Amino acid sequence: MRLQPGGGFFRPESRPSRDLGVLLARQLGAVGPLRVLDAMAGCGIRALRYGMEAGAEAVWANDADPERLPLLQANLAPLAAATCGVRLSSRTAEQLLADCLLRRERFELVDLDAFGAPTALLPLALEAVTIGGVLYLASTDGRSPTGHDRRAALRSLGAAARAHPASWELALRLQLGTLARAAWAQGRGIEPLLSFSEGRTFRTAIRLRRGLAAGEECCLGLLAHCHGCGEQLVQSLLTLRRWSPCACPAGTAPPLAVSGPLWIGPLQHPATLAALSAEAAGMPPGWLDRPGARLLAALLADPGEPARCWPLAAIARRLGGGPPRLADLVAVLRGEGFQACASGVRAGELRSDAPWTVILRHAAALTR
Repeated sequence: MRLQPGGGFFRPESRPSRDLGVLLARQLGAVGPLRVLDAMAGCGIRALRYGMEAGAEAVWANDADPERLPLLQANLAPLAAATCGVRLSSRTAEQLLADCLLRRERFELVDLDAFGAPTALLPLALEAVTIGGVLYLASTDGRSPTGHDRRAALRSLGAAARAHPASWELALRLQLGTLARAAWAQGRGIEPLLSFSEGRTFRTAIRLRRGLAAGEECCLGLLAHCHGCGEQLVQSLLTLRRWSPCACPAGTAPPLAVSGPLWIGPLQHPATLAALSAEAAGMPPGWLDRPGARLLAALLADPGEPARCWPLAAIARRLGGGPPRLADLVAVLRGEGFQACASGVRAGELRSDAPWTVILRHAAALTR
């Protein structure tokens, strides 16, 4: 079996995200029927893998370009022999999802691999997911949620996005915050399962819940960064009040750069990631390539909470020297009872709830 990428958008480097999608689908299929909607199918590689490798009983592959239908038909032909029901269509994602809503058709997995910002599609996409099902969302809009185009962030996300040292994480949290608000408006809750990026595409997978979990509203908040001292402060919108003082000397602090509303809860679901890791271990040797294995291990080691993350390079600039070893800094902070780990979103970043002055003090001691 040889897949033809055709003239569509196909990136071999995105294999880790496709591998994780297959593992998610296999977990869903292990507990019930697995019906998949691939709303922006491209050449059909994701739809093909959901049918062949995840055992989906039905796959609907859609692409807005009608000239791509023959390619999709050829690439997905093997699914017929795998007794997987296949539907092909050529509609815009809006038309496709609206049709699903009118027919009350829902899927255990909706894959929305969007080009640009998918915000306008989120209400319809959530309506297409069964309760307990998964929405696997991608966005290639990198400028606005990373603070490089504030006006575009306001238009597309309804949120402020300011320059932040952990910009990939900021983008993922803004994306999750937008998802949460869309789901809550429908009376549903969300549970983030995994969130990651390679800097070009920002991907999140959430489980849709019938209602909000206890305290879920506390996960929507604001993230502030002081460009003077480097401190980061987090507040939930539910308990919003005056910001605590940063580490700047009294009277010298510049205005805080505040981003949000965004998701300040966990980015990952450790139990789900552990199950994906176990699933991957049972696949044929080499099925999960080295980048995919590294990504899965990094996400498993980082729950994505608290929402305070600093690159080691930023810490080094504050100290005026080289950075400390991340593992050593994590160990020291944990030894004092603080939460601390290496970020799974981007290598070389520290996640911690320790006061910024404590982080800098220990980092300085480790670099002497």
